Amino acid sequence: MRQDPFGQAGRQGQAPRRRGSGLGGLRWLVLLGFLVYGGCYYFSNRTQDPYTGETVLIDGSIGPEQERAMGLQAYQEILSQERPLPKSDRTSQQITAIAQRLIDKVPEVTAELAAEHGMAAPEHWRQFEWDVNVIPSDQANAFCLPGGKMAVYTGLIPVAQTQDAMAVVMGHEIAHALLRHGAQRMSQQKLAQIGQMAGAASGMDPQQQQMVMAAMGYGYLLPYARTHETQADEVGLMLAAAACYDPNEAIGLWERMSGASGGQAPPEFASTHPNPGTRIQTLQSLMPKAQAYREKFCRQ
Repeated sequence: MRQDPFGQAGRQGQAPRRRGSGLGGLRWLVLLGFLVYGGCYYFSNRTQDPYTGETVLIDGSIGPEQERAMGLQAYQEILSQERPLPKSDRTSQQITAIAQRLIDKVPEVTAELAAEHGMAAPEHWRQFEWDVNVIPSDQANAFCLPGGKMAVYTGLIPVAQTQDAMAVVMGHEIAHALLRHGAQRMSQQKLAQIGQMAGAASGMDPQQQQMVMAAMGYGYLLPYARTHETQADEVGLMLAAAACYDPNEAIGLWERMSGASGGQAPPEFASTHPNPGTRIQTLQSLMPKAQAYREKFCRQ
């Protein structure tokens, strides 16, 4: 029998006890707990979107009222930093008129799209307090926040060139709000945070965590963002067509948008947006449907 260095007799052939095995086991239990929590969060917060018929992730704790409040706060902050044109300005009035025509068609287009998927039309948009401002800027951009707060930057006007093309852009932005893409993005961010905590709990070093999050971004978050853009393209195109605008103007618009970017956009797999070629192909495939919406809902 050999003598243990610390005065304890050891049995011959017995493997020495590994230090830290308890801590390692605890880490795995914590990791498993986070994974279970993430899975429960994902599956318990899935819902079917009436506009697209697809299953989406929206945290049940994020209600339309909270979205509208956050949208209003963001809108006020933007307008305090970027002063809009007066409502009496001719350009502002033209943009407001386009917005109003699109908004007037929200009830019909919402009901039609929901019916296509055998679902009841959503009602959250009825509480929107619509507003649109035009912001002097070289940016070729526009947005519509949850709750219906919109802005168009004057740099978009020479790229759009026509009211029809402007209606396509604004319809696209309104569609983001109708589809509750803001709530979906917040839900995805929460799921990503759960993943980060799981990585930290498992003992991953910062570099490994960064690699895992990059993989999640390319494999899940960025494709999801591109899906949002494609959904908004479709719903926005139907709004524009129903409001008596020419949906064919969408093709030339995105060709010009591509030219305005100067070819500086990242490759599609690394972008939140589809590349212009993919986007144009999708829009071309939607033209028969858009024309049908125009014939059905356009009452000039």
